[in-house]
Amino acid sequence: MTDGELILVAGALLAAGIAASLLAARVRLPGLLLFLGLGMLVGSDGTGWIDFGRSPDDYELARTIGVVALALILFEGGLTSGFEEIRPVLRPALGLALVGTFVTAAVTGAAAIWLFDLDTLEGLLLGSIIASTDGAAIFALLRGSTLRRPLARTLEGEAGFNDPIAVLLVVGFVEWIQDPEFGAPEMALLLVEELGIGLAAGLAVGWLAARALTRVRLDTVGLYPVATLATAAIAFGAAEALHGSGFLAAYLAGLVLGTARIPAKRTVTVFHQGLGWVAQIVMFLTLGLLVFPSELAEAALEGTALALVLVFLARPAATIVSTTLGGFSTAERVVLGWAGLRGAVPVVLATFPVIDGVAGSLEFFNIVFFAVVISTLVQGTTFEPLAKRLGVTTSEPALPRPLAETGTIRRLG
Repeated sequence: MTDGELILVAGALLAAGIAASLLAARVRLPGLLLFLGLGMLVGSDGTGWIDFGRSPDDYELARTIGVVALALILFEGGLTSGFEEIRPVLRPALGLALVGTFVTAAVTGAAAIWLFDLDTLEGLLLGSIIASTDGAAIFALLRGSTLRRPLARTLEGEAGFNDPIAVLLVVGFVEWIQDPEFGAPEMALLLVEELGIGLAAGLAVGWLAARALTRVRLDTVGLYPVATLATAAIAFGAAEALHGSGFLAAYLAGLVLGTARIPAKRTVTVFHQGLGWVAQIVMFLTLGLLVFPSELAEAALEGTALALVLVFLARPAATIVSTTLGGFSTAERVVLGWAGLRGAVPVVLATFPVIDGVAGSLEFFNIVFFAVVISTLVQGTTFEPLAKRLGVTTSEPALPRPLAETGTIRRLG
């Protein structure tokens, strides 16, 4: 293709993604399913318009796109909330992100070992891949929801904090499978190191950026989104360069900036919301291109079984364990247990063992993809009706928009 044709295709796919999001809102389906379907439609096993997914390099490219997109989505999630909103629900959010992810991975992994006749490490790897909820799916769900504010913020915080845990578990189990000398102590050390460095890098970069933006007056409002985009990149890159969790660093840097009274905050927020949508559409389209529909039939039974275990056993068990001391009612815990939407994160994580050449990893990818589609379809379409039936909704949106820019008001005196 010429450069002009490539740009035309990119624009057409973005326009198709917007159309898919409009259609999803009308038929009350999670938009990510239509984005994935669009990628499958134009991929190698669909119309064949885009030849993708046949070589290891394609999986490498898809993982790179997924990592960049997830970092942007997590940064936007932190930016639009801030510590003031997350602080009251920090304990249950961290409980779901830490304890809940471990419990989900363990229960799902044990079921996979029993159902699919896998060895222990392979089963736990599969459980870890699908253990994390998806920030993009959760944020999109909450934008159209009237869920009570504390519940919405708890789910939002969980989605921001649990991605790094799942990534570290997947990386650790891949390493363990390939190197038998790598064991539980090394994995625990890896978790502590990555989370500690990600925490420090995210808070430090976010604090420095907030201080700089409140003290330095840029020439035009358009430069503030550039500065915050640079903040996200520096936070993620610095943490990764120091062998820490870039996802955690990006989310925390967004939280710090979301709390600070920086100038042009509304402009910055709108910019990153738009960028987050671009990241979602591109990521889901790319992941859809990796999928060959003709191969999904072989994974249908395993994927359905895994999705049922995840939805009706693993996620509810994880919610019960991690919110025991959270002060939630039974109805609220049921809704939290039903809100564990999977999305791009498990599919991106499923590319890790494929790239590293783990035996049976292509089968894992198809199983995970099918399970994600089933669980998202079941939970995403029934979440809001269930929440209303249990009486945990209000007449106000779960994630309200700010009325004005506090940074601008402060300047006026």
